Amino acid sequence: MILNLDFNSDKSIYTQICDEIVKAIAKGNLKIDESLPSVRSMAETIGVNLHTVNKSYNALKEEGFLNIDRRKGAVVATLPMKEGNETLEKSKLDLELLIARCYLSGMSKEDFLDLSSKLFDSYEVKYHE
Repeated sequence: MILNLDFNSDKSIYTQICDEIVKAIAKGNLKIDESLPSVRSMAETIGVNLHTVNKSYNALKEEGFLNIDRRKGAVVATLPMKEGNETLEKSKLDLELLIARCYLSGMSKEDFLDLSSKLFDSYEVKYHE
């Protein structure tokens, strides 16, 4: 599994790992019930502390994207999540802030909606069929 991490970014490595895994699931690069590399293996591959990877896996479990199984390790959860889940509600708040940032940065509503539509379409996999 290839993760695009920026070690010079202000964004924490564990957050970047979470973001990359969520995008991989949404794009269909990671399938439902697919096992992720072990914490140790992932840490060695990307050159970070195993506690950083463990923190990422646990955060993704809390959000509902992964299940942690003692035998299989981290496994992609059954998706999409049920309606009214906490992750969706948090995402709505994050989207509100993102829209405010785009608006204040000078992006028009039309450009925002066009870009949003293109990005959303890039994540369309069989979860919503």
